Amino acid sequence: MRLRRPLAATALALPGSALILAMMVRPAAAAGVSGADLSLAWGIPFAGLLLSIALMPLVAGHLWHHHYGKIAAAWGALLVIPFAIAFGPQVAAGEVWHIILQEYIPFIALLLALYVTGGGVLLKGSLVGTPATNTALLAFGTVIASLMGTTGASMLLIRPVLRANAFRKRKTHTFVFFIFLVSNIGGSLTPLGDPPLYLGFLKGVSFFWTTTHLFWEFAFCAVILLAVYYVLDSMAWAREKPVVPDTGGREPLRVEGLVNLALIGAVVAMVLVQGYWRPGDAYLLGETIGIERLVGIAVFVAIAWLSMRLTTLELREANGFAWGAIAEVAKLFAAIFVTMAPVLAILRAGVQGAAAPLVALSSDAAGQPIPWVYFWLTGVLSSFLDNAPTYLVFFNLAGGDPAYLMTQGALTLAAISCGAVFMGANSYIGNAPNFMVKAIVEENGERMPSFFGFVGWAVVFLIPLFVLVTLVFF
Repeated sequence: MRLRRPLAATALALPGSALILAMMVRPAAAAGVSGADLSLAWGIPFAGLLLSIALMPLVAGHLWHHHYGKIAAAWGALLVIPFAIAFGPQVAAGEVWHIILQEYIPFIALLLALYVTGGGVLLKGSLVGTPATNTALLAFGTVIASLMGTTGASMLLIRPVLRANAFRKRKTHTFVFFIFLVSNIGGSLTPLGDPPLYLGFLKGVSFFWTTTHLFWEFAFCAVILLAVYYVLDSMAWAREKPVVPDTGGREPLRVEGLVNLALIGAVVAMVLVQGYWRPGDAYLLGETIGIERLVGIAVFVAIAWLSMRLTTLELREANGFAWGAIAEVAKLFAAIFVTMAPVLAILRAGVQGAAAPLVALSSDAAGQPIPWVYFWLTGVLSSFLDNAPTYLVFFNLAGGDPAYLMTQGALTLAAISCGAVFMGANSYIGNAPNFMVKAIVEENGERMPSFFGFVGWAVVFLIPLFVLVTLVFF
């Protein structure tokens, strides 16, 4: 089998009965398994993990917060064990190793570098979270997200936003809109901004294609969301009438830990280098991986180490830096990457797979792609699957030829790109920085909506916006 490709998901328990196993397995070639050989029942573990993430903090909070890593691992095992029974232990071990080496390790190494470097930049001065200041911070983060990535911008700015609003009572909406804008929509203008666009760049989409073809969609969403946020925050400010803290005079803003800004630049540069530099492949325990990817992993780990060595402990303490958030992301996304793999494999099988009726919606009777359908299919699936592999699924479904998609198929490619980037904001697991921001906010003692609560915010504020995007652009 080749569930191969960028995969992502959390671990879920699979019923081990013969009946469930029979439902999962279709006849498969002895040489391996493809997405066409899998039934939708293989998605049960992924669905289970999502429900665990969504419900357990509400109904069994103490158990979840102390054992979420074990619960996630159990879901992963309950997928892998039936898979090994159905297709053989060697095939199952190969698939897990593929996911770990090709997807998870590069993913977590990059997040680690950005988390550690972002946590070493301290913005000091009289920064008071008024509606105008908060809107300016969100706007700034939205702009820089396409230059340093949504993860980099999120890690750089979430702590200043937390400190600026420490005296506010009503501030949950600020963190929610931060995820909408800085952690997602802001990354839509370059391949550096968000992983789906970077995968498109690796597939042959020119670097500035997204800048020119997604600019108005980006501006449309950003301006509307910033305006809505300003109104909401102004209403919250008027309702609570906060006492603005006395900062002892207007202290000018200044940045400490500047070396970390340089290190963030090095991370961005390494990401870009991986798109151009192809020195060959290495062979590790049965897996072929690009040497540039191995070098990237080493560089990201080295950057994280340098950041810790070059940044004072006092600065990190003043910045509220701790390891809990990245540890939570690392544990949960390890399981997510494993359990999401069968779902993505089924989608990649296209009309040959169990999701054929869904895939068939993307084309009209003449076989021509329907851009608005691509926008919503890519977007809805990106909300709960990792948005990077989801982008690749629909990129290939639309033909996979970058020369065609950048010209005659430009509207379809724009729809796929916008769906993956914009709608990654619809849930905490749609894009990695969403969960990281949530974890950091909660680590600092602030409240965030539950999984379904956050989805509710998205339904109220994002879905109507995306309907407008559909009507105006697609």
